[in-house]
Amino acid sequence: MSDETRPHRTAAVIPAAGRGVRLGPGAPKALRALGGTPMLIHAVRAMARSRAVSLVVVVAPPDGADGVRLLLNEHALPDRTEIVVVPGGQTRQQSVRAGLDALPPDITSVLIHDAARPLVPVDTVDSVIEAVRDGAPAVVPALPLADTVKEVEPGKPGEPEPVVATPERARLRAVQTPQGFDRATLVRAHDEIAVAGEGATDDAGMVERLGVTVVVVPGHEEAFKVTRPLDLVLAEAVLARRRATDAY
Repeated sequence: MSDETRPHRTAAVIPAAGRGVRLGPGAPKALRALGGTPMLIHAVRAMARSRAVSLVVVVAPPDGADGVRLLLNEHALPDRTEIVVVPGGQTRQQSVRAGLDALPPDITSVLIHDAARPLVPVDTVDSVIEAVRDGAPAVVPALPLADTVKEVEPGKPGEPEPVVATPERARLRAVQTPQGFDRATLVRAHDEIAVAGEGATDDAGMVERLGVTVVVVPGHEEAFKVTRPLDLVLAEAVLARRRATDAY
């Protein structure tokens, strides 16, 4: 069967092996409660709400796969979506690769989604998938910036830093997830792009380094990343509003 006639099948990979130190001590960020439910569960549901997503792979901490499986079993998740848990690595890049390695051969496109973006609307997920299926090898949802951005010469914490440039704000976007990819393109990026230290925090950036064009589709203000305590307050407010209007 040629690539043109192969049916499209999409999987979502959720790397959830990080500790989330910016939210303070305690449980890993993905397991922090939001509206009484761990953020990871919200993120899995967000991916599974898309009828185009037939498989969700959750990448757990290296020694925590059994615990994550138990957690998923404790919460109601859509029956039509297959959910698999695999152990991750020491860096996000290693964990994403573990998720890619767990995909069956018939998956043609892949979403990579942050567990810390628990409230991304299904319309955003679907728009990313549609752009990939229409032929884009890599797609990211993104929003225009509200703030002016300054490029600085980094200094010591707490010390003034000199500004070296002011990028044109109209050309800048704040990138969200899920990021969507043609599977073969993303696998090639992970095969060919070696990233030192913490590894890649942005899979689209790895694809860019292959010389492949990444395109942007409109993101959503509710797809923000829950990183700081104030983000959690905002996420609780968004979730409460959704529940009050029967939209969740």
